[in-house]
Order: sequence, then C-alpha cells, then structure tokens
Amino acid sequence: MQGDKDVSGERSPVPAGRGASRTASARSHVSSFIVMDVMRAAAAREAAGRHVIHMEVGQPATPAPRRAREAVARALEHDPLGYTLALGRQDLRARIARHYGERHGIDLDPGRVIVTTGSSAGFLLAFLSAFDAGHACALPQPGYPCYRNILTALGQPWVALDTGPATGFLPTPAAVRDAAARHPNLSGVLIASPNNPTGTMLPPAQLAAIADTCRDLGLWLVSDEIYHGLTYGPVAEATALAASADAIIINSFSKYFSMTGWRVGWMVVPDHLVRTIERLQQNLFIAAPAASQVAALATFEAIEELEANRAVYRANRDLLLAELPKAGFVTIAPADGAFYLYCDVAHWTDDSLAFAARLLEETDVAATPGLDFDPVDGHRWLRFSYAGSTADVAEAADRLRRWRPAP
Repeated sequence: MQGDKDVSGERSPVPAGRGASRTASARSHVSSFIVMDVMRAAAAREAAGRHVIHMEVGQPATPAPRRAREAVARALEHDPLGYTLALGRQDLRARIARHYGERHGIDLDPGRVIVTTGSSAGFLLAFLSAFDAGHACALPQPGYPCYRNILTALGQPWVALDTGPATGFLPTPAAVRDAAARHPNLSGVLIASPNNPTGTMLPPAQLAAIADTCRDLGLWLVSDEIYHGLTYGPVAEATALAASADAIIINSFSKYFSMTGWRVGWMVVPDHLVRTIERLQQNLFIAAPAASQVAALATFEAIEELEANRAVYRANRDLLLAELPKAGFVTIAPADGAFYLYCDVAHWTDDSLAFAARLLEETDVAATPGLDFDPVDGHRWLRFSYAGSTADVAEAADRLRRWRPAP
C-alpha cells in the first residue's frame, strides 16, 4: 500500500508496524519547499546551457555588503572564529538593539536579543519555546510554507488565517478570533509584514489591533519581520514591538542586508523567554556561525550600499507592475514591500505547479507556483521575485510578453 501524494507529487511514508520494514518517521513527512524544487529544475537547464532568469527564489542578486566582506577577511587573519555564546556576540546583540532605536524609536534591552542561524532557526526556537505539543499556531494563508512545514515536523497543528482580495491579503482581528474559535488549543498567531509571497504590509493601526486581539485571547504573537527595510508603498513599516512588549520578533540579515547564504538572523523575545531559548539554542545549534556574526555586525555600517540595492528593487517592481499586465498577468496582490509579485493565473490554469514548470520549459523564466504558499487556493496563483538585476527583470518581462500559453 502506497502513501498519499502531497502537492509536490511526493508520496508520504506509510507507517510501519512492528516487524515491518523501517520507514521515515511520520512527522518527517512535510511537503517540499517547492521553490527549492523549481530552483533545482532551473539549475538543470542552466547546466544544459540555457539562460534561465531566476524569479523563483527570494535571493538578492547582490553579495553581502563590502564592509561585511572586509570585516570577515580581517577576522580570518586575526580571530579563531570559534564558538560564540549561545545567545550570540554581545556587540552584535547590542547593535541590533540600537537598530530598533534608530529605526523605530524603541529603547530595547540587548539582553532580549538572540542571534540565530538564520530566521529558520528563529522559527524553530519560537515554536518550541512558546507552544506545547498539540497546541496550534495560526498562520497567514497565503504565507511562507516553512511555517507550516516546521510546525508539522514538530508535531504541532496549524490553522489558516485566511486572507485574500477581500481583505487586501491582510490578516484581521476577526480572522484571529475565527481561528481561535475553530481550534480550542490555539496558542499563538504568526503574522508577516511585509508578507511573502504577496508583498502586502499591515498598517500600524491594524498591526496594533491584531496585537490587542492576541492579548485579549491570551495568544502569543509571533511577528516575521525579515523583509523590513524593503518597502516602497504608502504603508508605513511597523514592528510588532511597538504594539506588544510580549511579541516574539523574528528577523534576518538575509533580505535587506543581502546575506542569504551566511545564515544569520535574530529574535527579540520577552525577558522570561530568554533563558528558555538559550537552553534550546545550546542544544540544537550551539550558536550562530561566528564568521556570519562578524559580517552581520559590519552590515549596519553599510546602509548606503543597502539603500542602493533597495532602489534597484523598487525599479524592478515598477517595471514589472507596468509590463506584466501586457503579458496577461493583470491581477496582482498589493505589492508594498519585500521583492515579490503574487499574480492570479486562473484565466490560464487551475494547476500552478504544472503552469510554473511549463513556463520554465518554454521561456526559461523560473517562477514559484502559488501552491507553495497556499495549499487551498494557490493552484491559481504564481509568485515572481524581482530581487535580481534590472537587466534580467526586463528580459524576463520581454519573454513573458512574447509568450502566449495555449489553453
């Protein structure tokens, strides 16, 4: 007997009884992170000599800032780069705390800052420290797929905070209350602003209203803020720390700071969670990579370079918003931040997975099917990343204009 297929086409392992052949654990059966599968298919075409334009993965085309690279080069000569303390380098934690004062006017105790191995480790540490086994977290839908996949691997349920055109793809206090009513063991709510895949942003008042609702219901609020700094529209950037001192904040040096492969991020947590997360970090990761922490500290002195990168993203966004409708992508979620456009393709297909594969095959433009972000309605959506060079984005727009998918 074979297991059921997930959206990626893979089969689930069938639990083995005593004496049967051993299989992978049931909790390890998480869906593929589909964007990585698309990236692999794109790499295979590149290896065959094709010029693929990567609009599937949220990765800046620029390297880590020059100051960061120079700082690491010096450290390689003079620093053993051994283990740091589990909570991270003290100078980096202090600099991150100072960042909240500079950007948001918040006086943050560096003792509440925890340096992590990317935001991915931050989510794992947040879920383990805040939610007991069997307790659920509400997640935005559409939203970053690894939220639900990490929870699934931990054996923790999740419930959707449904969003869509009617709410501007934004979660609402009413959606939080509905999620709490649908799941009696709901322990927390995760929000993301700017959101991946939509690029939508919560206005500060709406973010505060969600924080108030979580407080009223006794729910943890986890705020994914890894796209802070990458904003373009009229909605002001706001941190959940301004709305709730008890919020768990997750951020990263990957996106605005252009350090995806360095795998370094941070959390801001309430005082009473610091020691809990420190123990988890000691056992799961020991500490974030030392060289990456050196680079991260130096990035705060490279704001001019980072703002130049953001100007490129803005130009790419504006180009696509003008050109994609000419290619038939006429319905696009509000794109106020991050570096993504989430496009409705229902007039062409009800299978975004197959549509993305066909797009790659026929145009050498790699994009991510909406099923990665929304297992219910994502079959009709496609995400484009505009984090690459403007030349590549313009070439992709031209290819898409010339492509006319047959019914």
